Amino acid sequence: MTENKNLIVAIALSVLVLLGWSLISERYFPTAEQPSTKVEDGRVVPQQQPASLPTGSPETPRTIRDRAQVLRETPRVAIETPSLRGSINLKGARIDDLVLTRHTETIAENSAPVRLYSPEGTEHAYFAHFGWQGQNVRVPAGDTVWQASGQRLTPTTPVTLSWDNGAGQRFEIRLSVDDYYLFTAEQHVINTGAAPVAVSPFQLVNRIGASPDPDSWTMHVGPVGVINGAADYENNYPDLVEDGQRRFSTTGGWVGFSDKYWLSALIPAQNLAVDAGFRYFGNIDSFQADVAGQGAVVAPGRGRFVTSHLFAGAKEVQVLETYQDRLGTPLDKAIDWGWFEWFMRPIFGLLLWLFGIIGNFGWAIIALVVIVRLILFPIAQKQFQSMGKMRALQPKIQALQERYKDDKPKLQEEMLRLYREEKANPAAGCLPILLQIPIFYALYKVLIVAVEMRHQPWELWIKDLAAPDPLTPVNLFGFLDFTPPSFLLIGILPILVGVTMWFQQKLNPPMPDPVQRQIFGLMPWILMVVMAPFAAGLQLYWATNNILSIAQQQWLYFRHPEMRMKPAAPTTPSPSPGPSLAKEGGETRGRRKPKAR
Repeated sequence: MTENKNLIVAIALSVLVLLGWSLISERYFPTAEQPSTKVEDGRVVPQQQPASLPTGSPETPRTIRDRAQVLRETPRVAIETPSLRGSINLKGARIDDLVLTRHTETIAENSAPVRLYSPEGTEHAYFAHFGWQGQNVRVPAGDTVWQASGQRLTPTTPVTLSWDNGAGQRFEIRLSVDDYYLFTAEQHVINTGAAPVAVSPFQLVNRIGASPDPDSWTMHVGPVGVINGAADYENNYPDLVEDGQRRFSTTGGWVGFSDKYWLSALIPAQNLAVDAGFRYFGNIDSFQADVAGQGAVVAPGRGRFVTSHLFAGAKEVQVLETYQDRLGTPLDKAIDWGWFEWFMRPIFGLLLWLFGIIGNFGWAIIALVVIVRLILFPIAQKQFQSMGKMRALQPKIQALQERYKDDKPKLQEEMLRLYREEKANPAAGCLPILLQIPIFYALYKVLIVAVEMRHQPWELWIKDLAAPDPLTPVNLFGFLDFTPPSFLLIGILPILVGVTMWFQQKLNPPMPDPVQRQIFGLMPWILMVVMAPFAAGLQLYWATNNILSIAQQQWLYFRHPEMRMKPAAPTTPSPSPGPSLAKEGGETRGRRKPKAR
């Protein structure tokens, strides 16, 4: 095994880890019939239709209306925080109008903020709702108009929504919000009637249609939650379409819907046992995450009070970690870090720290490469020394291959003997590459799952490190007015990755087999095409790492020029000492007669 082969195989394996199959199929099936709402033994049995959502049918398609018009038609309470803007619909007590003011749809200067929630009847309808289910009691419904204690919900001014059913029961929802993305809902029912009533609070998040972001094995998008202390990434939209619902009994935790960068999650009180899960309603193509508390009987003159939380915003790591400490549940599991979370989180933390110092994510990535190279410098030096020895041994290896080309076991035996005598290790060059693979994969995951990388520029034409390099010679770097197809959209950074890999190959010992040499010679250009659709930040990391590797190797050759020199091929060795060796030696020296003793 040669150093060149080890290098290419290791890189190819790392790329195979990155690719994966994308689970983007959309399958729709009618849902199974569910029982109606009722209370049994103090526990609420979930209903067939989502609470407060009107029933539709496949024969009656939804009418998509203008959002501004829909917002004007209902009484509302404004939401204003440093991170959010929107409104609460007093008809139905829904948070159904919400944009993220610190994140924009595109990198354009006039881009609108990212919209998370939108009212029912508009495009991509998505909302959160707090309510009650009950037995033998009139509870608020989807068309109930609530009274509000104020006109604006801000971090310093909570708002209480209230409604009286006219039969002695008063329902209240006290809503508060912090500076980021966390709503707190305190649901209170007061029974002033003459008879006890059975009620149960619930919370739900409902969206029309699945997330537009793709779900893959490297990044979960769809229904997600923490059930009984463990993160659950096994639920997805096609499964819900097929099964109709998935239910869980859990104490604490949370459930919701995760997009690539955004999250809407319901977080019940962590000390209460609840019924939670996901549903799909095929007649209106609606997905729902909901949490229902246990039913309770409220006696006359008494009340019931339940506190829950709603996260609606961007999956910013530090914010999620803060909520994890405050709420007592791992909300940061909304980010699907994967199996190597223990390694990726420190890499991400170091990258954020570098960004805080430098102020530019591109240069922070380059600084990360430099730090990694410095840490691996001693190992890399041993790698290059091993490569130099392998280069010097190439003529001897070729001679052995020629002599024992028909005897593979003998060839392996002789090559191992040669490595022992020369103190060369053909696998030594793999170690730095193997150490680089988890770092490379960690950065890849960070770039695709961390919203902190979204829309972060570097320099010149790189305006978004989480997107592919947009500048390509195929259209003369934008001078030709056309956009090449995706398979031809090869940017400058992936080209630089291919060129630096090719140059690294030239510095390494050549492969003795000409067929293998041609195949592996194509690898830099194949990987250049494969890497083109990946994030520019990942390509920047790889290209910088290649350039530093080349510089380090050239410096080693400068200090040890004998490692660069290719020695002349030695005389083909004999398989065993004896008269034949003396005879060959005599023939080589002109057939001189041996001296008389």
